[in-house]
Amino acid sequence: VEGKRRWSSPPKTEDAKQGFRGWHERGYLPHRDEPGLTQFVTFHLADSFPASLRSEWEHFARIEDDREQREVIEAYLDRGWGECHLRRPEIAKLVEDNFRQFGRCCGSQSCAPGTPMRYELRAWVVMPNHVHVLFKVGAVSMAEIVGAWKKHTGRLANKLLGKRGAFWAEDYFDTYMRDAEHERKTLRYIENNPTKAKLVLDPKEWPWSSARFRDEYGVLKL
Repeated sequence: VEGKRRWSSPPKTEDAKQGFRGWHERGYLPHRDEPGLTQFVTFHLADSFPASLRSEWEHFARIEDDREQREVIEAYLDRGWGECHLRRPEIAKLVEDNFRQFGRCCGSQSCAPGTPMRYELRAWVVMPNHVHVLFKVGAVSMAEIVGAWKKHTGRLANKLLGKRGAFWAEDYFDTYMRDAEHERKTLRYIENNPTKAKLVLDPKEWPWSSARFRDEYGVLKL
């Protein structure tokens, strides 16, 4: 993180007051949290990385190349560790609804004039034990957005399951989009995850993904 800070501009004073921290780390995961960045975020259920395999999780975090790290994590999560509570339609729906509700000021969705945009939702998929979301950061920091998603959906999911304790794992992985091509590849990656995991043949068949909302030109219609 120190090396990344040296070539990156420090957060502006007004951004810092809004909770944007620039390059920072929580535990052993690096994050770049700045307004205007389009972020690819992955977070997973608390039991999808068993404590006995903690060393593997730390190994993933040390992989420097974003693509390699993402592929290794994805392959691991797609093995289906844990109870996979997100297979339950009512839980997957509340997670997806939460993304869409608070990202309602994006794309073709309306927003009252003068209302600050929290984030612009661009793609997502809810898998059996993890979630991918692609969004452009607006007036609220990435850390606050992801924290709010996890807190709200975790509370509701535990209520449905009749459980207590952590529903989501504590941290998350994020990669900011460097250019339009990087974003296009990431979008395809997210929406093709169910086919890659051999859950469906066509991405549009997966019921908890942005793929089913795209028109014939690939435009997201919400």
